[in-house]
Amino acid sequence: MTHTDALRDIRTTPRRKVLISGAGIAGPALAFWLNRYGFAVTVVEKARTLRDGGYPIDVRGTALEVVRRMGILPRLQDMHIDLRRLTFLEGDGSQVASVNPHTVTGGVAGRDLEVRRGDLTDALHTAVRDDVEFLYNDSIDTLEQSGHGVDVTLRGGSRRTFDMVFGADGLHSRTRELLFGPEAQFHRYLGYCFAGFTMRNTFGLFRETTLWNTPGRAAALYAVGDDDEVHAFLNFAHPEPPFHAFRNPEAQRDLVAAVFADAGWEVPGMVAAMRDADDLFFDVVSQIRMPRWSSGRVALVGDAAYSPSFLTGQGSSLALVGAYMLAGSLADRDHAAGFAAYEHNTREFVTLNQDQVGEGDAALFPTTAQALERRNDMLRDLSAMPSAQGRPAHSALTLPEFMPMT
Repeated sequence: MTHTDALRDIRTTPRRKVLISGAGIAGPALAFWLNRYGFAVTVVEKARTLRDGGYPIDVRGTALEVVRRMGILPRLQDMHIDLRRLTFLEGDGSQVASVNPHTVTGGVAGRDLEVRRGDLTDALHTAVRDDVEFLYNDSIDTLEQSGHGVDVTLRGGSRRTFDMVFGADGLHSRTRELLFGPEAQFHRYLGYCFAGFTMRNTFGLFRETTLWNTPGRAAALYAVGDDDEVHAFLNFAHPEPPFHAFRNPEAQRDLVAAVFADAGWEVPGMVAAMRDADDLFFDVVSQIRMPRWSSGRVALVGDAAYSPSFLTGQGSSLALVGAYMLAGSLADRDHAAGFAAYEHNTREFVTLNQDQVGEGDAALFPTTAQALERRNDMLRDLSAMPSAQGRPAHSALTLPEFMPMT
């Protein structure tokens, strides 16, 4: 059967109904492509509205081609932050090195994008909002698969049946838990925790990041423009995930404050700002590694299936690429064949990018004095080098052309 024949069949048969859990990045991107391929799409999101703001994220490598094909690349280029400097500091606040950010991240200057997370989610939502049903302030409560579809009960009380369901609901995916069981069996903890929040920019920073380190601890101030706020991050090594703090914001604040109690530089002011922040985001640095991303008529995409951690800088890009590959794999196939194609054609790219974290100490956050000094020596050498030309992992997948769009 040719692509044209398959397209004709889709237009003359009932539209397959699908539910996507999550309206972050992977969810709307998947909704966009599934709608293009003739699916009737519903997106359910537990938040009351589209989330704006958030820390800056990268779109690079293969993901750039995804957003180009979606038609949103020009808008994202207008929103590009263009971070110009990354400065590393010793524990006493003295400078180690100041480098071009691409030298460290492996991005490509003049091509890769860095945008506010809220700007990307808004661009994705705008591209699909007129063609897709969005249900806010709701979430999946139960899933029950049968021969004809997936019976879904939402927390709001409604019951509906879909041909397929997709979990695009992040690192701590409820859909994954319902489908495969507890997160712990797929959770690869990388040994760090972090707290992110915004605070007043009283530091004179502009389109730059300043990163302070002592062994096992890091504090960063990230200024995305001429705003009067900066994004603040407090990152620290921790032997085990602090489970007691996951659902307790005060416990999170207490833990972070205790870890940084004797820190210098601007850290005391950052800890004080964290205490008052109304946008505190606390989590562990970890990955999701799964032997398979689907079961029956339900599949996972983005962080729910293969979170790479922020240490790779590839979370958003993998979400965009994964959504494109999943939707395209289903364009002219049933769920079983489509899910198999999705995994077969995407897993190598995902694994290659997840492996960017390496083994042992993360390069940016050494846990011993010796590792920190080695890192600093490397940075001093890098400060005299031109920008990197990008790591192959970011562009290791050439996007296939799927069937013509409806």
